[in-house]
Parts: sequence; structure tokens; C-alpha cells
Amino acid sequence: MLFGLYAPVPHVTVGSKEITRSVKGALAPLPAGEVDPAFSLAKDVLCAADAAGFDLCLYAERHLGADFEAWILASAISSWTPHIRAMPAVHPGLWHPTLIAKMAACLDRLTPGRMAINLVTGWNEVEARMYGGDILLHEHDRYIRAEEFIQVLRGMWSDTPFSFDGQFYQVTASQLLLKPATSPPPEIFTASRSERGLEMVAKYADWWFLDYDKSAADVGGVMASLQRAIADMDRRAARHGRKVRYAFNPFVAFGTSEEAAIERAKRLLTPDEPDADMRKMMSRVGPAMKSGCIGRPDQVRAQLMRYADMGIELFLLKFVPTVDEVRAIRDEIIGPLHTRTHETSHKMPATA
Repeated sequence: MLFGLYAPVPHVTVGSKEITRSVKGALAPLPAGEVDPAFSLAKDVLCAADAAGFDLCLYAERHLGADFEAWILASAISSWTPHIRAMPAVHPGLWHPTLIAKMAACLDRLTPGRMAINLVTGWNEVEARMYGGDILLHEHDRYIRAEEFIQVLRGMWSDTPFSFDGQFYQVTASQLLLKPATSPPPEIFTASRSERGLEMVAKYADWWFLDYDKSAADVGGVMASLQRAIADMDRRAARHGRKVRYAFNPFVAFGTSEEAAIERAKRLLTPDEPDADMRKMMSRVGPAMKSGCIGRPDQVRAQLMRYADMGIELFLLKFVPTVDEVRAIRDEIIGPLHTRTHETSHKMPATA
């Protein structure tokens, strides 16, 4: 069982006063000698997560906003985190895969061997065009390009020189003279809901961030939806002779009871002065709160074990990013469940 978290950046973070302060001051120079409060928060939270036993950090990418650039932030934080794996996001419509192959190899050697890629096919057309790219509104084109993007990445990591003649990318005798730190090379994570996107996941992704029916009324409905999604992806991947691994993004909060945990989560999530973007982010947290991971710590652990029994290996936890919350998750989830998993894996089989 693996545990991850999001790097705290504005477009994926709610309830953080540091993030709010950073966004409000983003268009003005910083006071002399002061570091941006969003970076200070990210450093503190992710260093604490590294020490707490988190396995992975996703650095989400948003250019049209006050977020730090994902690859720069991942590289900076990685200089302080000796254990956690860095997973920056990348949009194929904004980057060329040969360049990302080089950037990924560099980060993999700097960590060393602790990086992955979150491939995001994209939806924000305004952002893409503003920053010199596109999202390809026809989803078949979008996913063909994403598949070619992955093929070029893996080809660059394995072969020198490397050539590729695709619909969207043509690479001729390109040389990457700095290979990733380990073999196999960095893993590819992605998320998709559409039929064509699911085929891309089945054929090329290492990990899929599971989606479920947002109309599910309760945790039972969420679990049933996830089971259907896993069974469907297992069948799709098997047709290509592959096995995809599964990750899930529940919102986590603790309390003396489920009701107390929900109330605490609401208090943590509600900023003093929510703007339009913050209200939009808060609305996205709602579905993640149906996952059954808000309540007494023993209830949360039990629910995570139910998900693990379904075949989910990575939990990318959503929570209000503070050092105290990271340490609570260490004490109430990561420590106990890692201990339990270790004990189970070392049990001797019964003998007659």
C-alpha cells in the first residue's frame, strides 16, 4: 500500500491561508529577502511528508494562474526530500516529448530514480493557446497525440539515436545522452474517463487514477463504481497483454466520530474570503468526501483496506496541507497500515 499527496499549489489546494496570501500577492514584487509563502508552505509540508513515509508527491501543472511551474517546483523540493518520489504533471499540448524525456531523465538522476510523470491530456483551451499550445478539441486526436507522446518518451529513454514517425510527432535520429537513473524508466500515471481515453490507458499507462460515478450517493456506491471501473480496465489491458495498476484520490479527515470529522473538515476547508477559483476548488472536494475516509482513524484505516482489497495500490490523499495534518496522517494511517502490511507479508504459512 502506497501513499501520496498533492504539492500545495493554488489550483488544487483549499483551506490554506498561505496559498491565499500567495495568490493575493502574486502580481506584486515580494518584500526584500522574502520567499513566496506558497513555496515555503510546499517545502514545509513536503519535507514533513517525506519524513512521515509518504511515497509520492504529484506536482500539478497550471500555467494560467499563480501556481509555481510544476517541474521547477518538483526539482527545488526534491533537493530537500531524500525519500519521496516526485511526479510532475505534463500536458502534451504544451511540451514536446523529446524535451520532456530530457527533463525527466535529469530529475530521475537528481533524485535518484524517484520520479514519475503524470500525463494530462488537457481541457483548458484558453490556457493552452495563451502559452503556445493546443488541446486538440477532437478527443481522438488528443489521445492519439498522448499515445505518441508516451512512445517518444520511452523510445528516447531506451534508444540512442531514436527516430519516430507518427501523426503528431516526427523524430529523426534524436540523441538523449543522459538516460534515466534506473531501469525500468520512470512510470507514466494518467487519468481519463472517455472511451478513447480508457483505451489509451489500457495500451500505454503504468497507472490509472480511478474515476467513479459522481452520482454515487454514498461510499457503497463509490466502491461499486470503482469495482466496475477496475474490472473494465483489467479486461481492456489484458487485450493488449498488459496490466495497469490503480490509484485513488480520497479526501481524508479525522475526528472522534464521523460527524465530528465532517465538521472539522468543513472548518478546515472554508477560507476566510473565498474567491471564485477557491469556490470552484471547494466544489470539487465534495465528491472525494464520499469515499468514506472521513471519520475516526480506525474507520478511515478500515475503509482504505477495503479499497486495497479491491486492487487499489496507491492512495493520493486529499487534505488541507499543513504539517500537523501530515503528521496526523503519519500517526493514524501510514504508520499503522505499513506496520500491518509488513506483519501480514511476513506471516509464515500454516503447516499441518
